[in-house]
Amino acid sequence: METLVVEVLMGTSGLPVVVVGAGPVGLAAAAHLIGRGLDPLVLEAGARAGAHVREWHAVRLFSRWAEVVDPAAEKVLAPTGWRHPDPDSYPTGQDWAERYLQPLADALDGRVRYGARVVGVARRGRDRVVDAGRDTEPLTVHVETATGEERIAARAVVDASGTWASPNPLGADGLPAIGEKAARDRIAYQVPDLAEPVTRARYAGKRVAVAGSGHSALTALVAFADLAREAPGTHVDWLVRRGQVGDTFGGGDADQLPARGALGTRAAAAVEAGHISTVTGFRTAVVEPVGERLVLESLDGRRLRPVDEVVVLTGFRPDLSWLSEVRLDLDPTLQAAQELAPLIDPNVHSCGTVHPHGARELAQPEPGVFLVGMKSYGRAPTFLAMTGYEQVRSIAAAIDGDQEAAERVELVLPETGVCGGAGVFDDPDSSAEGGCCGAAAEPVGISLGSRPAAR
Repeated sequence: METLVVEVLMGTSGLPVVVVGAGPVGLAAAAHLIGRGLDPLVLEAGARAGAHVREWHAVRLFSRWAEVVDPAAEKVLAPTGWRHPDPDSYPTGQDWAERYLQPLADALDGRVRYGARVVGVARRGRDRVVDAGRDTEPLTVHVETATGEERIAARAVVDASGTWASPNPLGADGLPAIGEKAARDRIAYQVPDLAEPVTRARYAGKRVAVAGSGHSALTALVAFADLAREAPGTHVDWLVRRGQVGDTFGGGDADQLPARGALGTRAAAAVEAGHISTVTGFRTAVVEPVGERLVLESLDGRRLRPVDEVVVLTGFRPDLSWLSEVRLDLDPTLQAAQELAPLIDPNVHSCGTVHPHGARELAQPEPGVFLVGMKSYGRAPTFLAMTGYEQVRSIAAAIDGDQEAAERVELVLPETGVCGGAGVFDDPDSSAEGGCCGAAAEPVGISLGSRPAAR
């Protein structure tokens, strides 16, 4: 498959490589392509670089600045006089966007277009059913802008659009709970910024249900516990779908990302402090309005005390709707790249590091199409910016025809200090046997790419 990709790109060498999304991985892809003398065109639906990162601006990443600046991007920035922030400090989302992503986008010399929403990708003149010409015709990228519609011919498409815009619902079966849509004005799908006065007033002194057990949920628990100490009456019902909390709080001192381990420790302390009630095995089926409040009902018929607000932090999923006319090979469970899925399946893994990977694992049956960054992981919850940077380094090499560089591994990832399969939540003892500990490759435990699981 890799050889076919290179042949197609050689045949369309006068066309740009379209990169979808001006986030950390998309901009890194552009930098790597430029470094190889290729012509990238970055299409960003938002008004600025890092539009999704800016939505979790107050959240601090787990990784240091040294780990979230791509080497090729730094070369693009160097002629502008850009100065690398303190490598050992930890940026917030706002820091990352304003001090790195926006300067990088500006340095790409007009190759980033804002307000350009990609609504479709296809093979020129052919829908997904037609075999003929898929190895000779360019890709076409359909774009909506403020002035109308465009169709851009491309030699390759690198989809770095992420998953942030598609949060999972509160409903435990993957679909919105009954009544969830009607109650949207009292349901948030991201970590609230409690330093912002209006948001703080929304939650202060209220009873709040927080659903989720990942790092976004732990971040919210810590923030709400701090608020509860200052605003009497603030209380959280923490809803965990698994039958027990288990290793939810992470690896602590064993985590090679100290800030990530410290978050779990702080979250555990917040629960112990008494401002948070843990409700395990709760899989929401119904959201029922009762006066000015909401009552959540589980699939087993349990009903919580009425709450004022709900915060849903149950992960994200890829939006594949605009890729319907290209041929993709995705894992049926995770909607991740097929070759990658066994390495990152949360039903099996929750610790260690996934092997660095690139063009070979991410290439699709549609020549020249690559899903990268969080989107390459589908619904799997664990991703590092460093992983995305390695992905696009390899893909840029493959597009350039440098197979040796595309196959080369240039990344070592930190371990989480957590061990045990995370997904079998009906078996409280499932993490005690087998799990991920004996596997050859396991996922890193947090996103530092395109969503606020990056702490």
